[in-house]
Amino acid sequence: MPETFKLEITTPERMVVSVDAESAQIPGKAGYMGILPHHAALISELTAAPMEYVAGGRTEKLAISEGYVEVLPNRVSILAETAEKAEEIDVPRAESAKKRAEERLSKSGKDIDMERAAAALGRAMARLQAAKR
Repeated sequence: MPETFKLEITTPERMVVSVDAESAQIPGKAGYMGILPHHAALISELTAAPMEYVAGGRTEKLAISEGYVEVLPNRVSILAETAEKAEEIDVPRAESAKKRAEERLSKSGKDIDMERAAAALGRAMARLQAAKR
């Protein structure tokens, strides 16, 4: 049996994942972090992107948005604004959100919150990428 670490992914609404994982690929602000058991301790900001983890020999995908990750040698805790398992993602809704965000970003006006539109685009893209199997 491979070595594992406890992986917990939590949003303000619910505990999304609580498993013994063999590895994880987590999207930090500076790029993806590959996590294995006994990883050095760290804390990092997250960016909206798909992530993967392996538990019980199966690779699982999720879409997560901004938040934080704490990595300890035997535990990884992710606190994200949103997190959705690939099978929970409503692809037509994500495509519609992507289109709306792209339309907002293409307009230049002072009544458009560009930062908010860019964040919405990032969330939609993460959801669509995670939903691909």
